[in-house]
Amino acid sequence: QVQLVESGGGLVQPGGSLRLSCAASGFTLDYYAIVWFRQAPGKEREGFSCISSSDESTYYIDSVKGRFSLSRDNAKNTVYLQMYSLKPEDTAVYYCATNFAQTCPDMSTAGLWPKYYDYWGQGTQVAVSS
Repeated sequence: QVQLVESGGGLVQPGGSLRLSCAASGFTLDYYAIVWFRQAPGKEREGFSCISSSDESTYYIDSVKGRFSLSRDNAKNTVYLQMYSLKPEDTAVYYCATNFAQTCPDMSTAGLWPKYYDYWGQGTQVAVSS
């Protein structure tokens, strides 16, 4: 069974930090690119970051550059999303996803179209509020 499970969300104050995890089972995660999406209340799902398999390059949309960082722990079959300097606008349910590509798409609306991705975790809630 192919499965992705997100964890690590919670409530933090503006400026705080969280580390989210995306744990894979049923496949070897380090062979494939993993894309992160988030969905704020009343908004469409937004892709914002990706880590590739072939060279472990990372990519981010402008609103999270310099604040979010992706990494892999291949021994644990897990991708981590470290988030710093969180803002209220970061409040959303966060998801990881894959379509078993080895490389990341362009950080664009077309490249991060959610329907392109077949496998998703259930999401973890991040709330940033004072």
